[in-house]
Amino acid sequence: MSTGLAVAVSPHLDDAVFSAGGTLAALAAAGWRVRVVTCFTASVADPSPFALSTQLDKGLTADVDYMALRRAEDTAALTHLGAEPVHLPLPEAPHRGYTSAPDLFAGQHADDGVAEPLTGALAPHLDGADLVLAPQAIGDHVDHRVVVDVVAALRPDAVWWRDAPYVLRRPDAPPWRGVPPGPEHPADVAAHLDAKAAAARCYATQVGFQFGGADEVAPALAALARAEADRVGAPGPCEVLRGARGLPGR
Repeated sequence: MSTGLAVAVSPHLDDAVFSAGGTLAALAAAGWRVRVVTCFTASVADPSPFALSTQLDKGLTADVDYMALRRAEDTAALTHLGAEPVHLPLPEAPHRGYTSAPDLFAGQHADDGVAEPLTGALAPHLDGADLVLAPQAIGDHVDHRVVVDVVAALRPDAVWWRDAPYVLRRPDAPPWRGVPPGPEHPADVAAHLDAKAAAARCYATQVGFQFGGADEVAPALAALARAEADRVGAPGPCEVLRGARGLPGR
């Protein structure tokens, strides 16, 4: 299998690892240079009440630079996968006028113009990539949908992962309509589940909310990989990707 530069486009600081960390580790082990470009990582000095609540409810005080802490978690996580981080300075949806958790999943606001700056920031990273990976926006988070639409316009040949932990709760949920049609293929991640779990545990601010605690991360991700294998009839634990061109085992 040929190698080159693989770029994973992660909406938030954890999405790529939770969803496709095994695939990214497999690519790195096969000799690929792996880069994870996370889109919405900007620190905001005066967050809105809802944005501030997303750190207060995790036990962090208001004076903590929450996004700086999360960027550090991401850098540590990607070392376990053999990947390098890139953090784009764009604000998450709670800093763009979305005012509640339900609002994040109710569709893009008409005045949310983040797609244009995201396109400009992402394009240089995708132009030289031999392989691009991105989310399917399963779960309907507005930031994930925006990423799908931008990546699909820039790189219609991308490979699309199934968003975790959303698929833990909604395994039959469809991709966002912006994801191009294509076949599904299992990426064998049996040899890389330990690395994926170690990377995921680095997101200490997130694992309690998403998995119920650090001790639950590895069992949850292993169970998901087995469930994904059962769903597509794969022989062993896998991550399922749409349009899986050029991946290990393909």
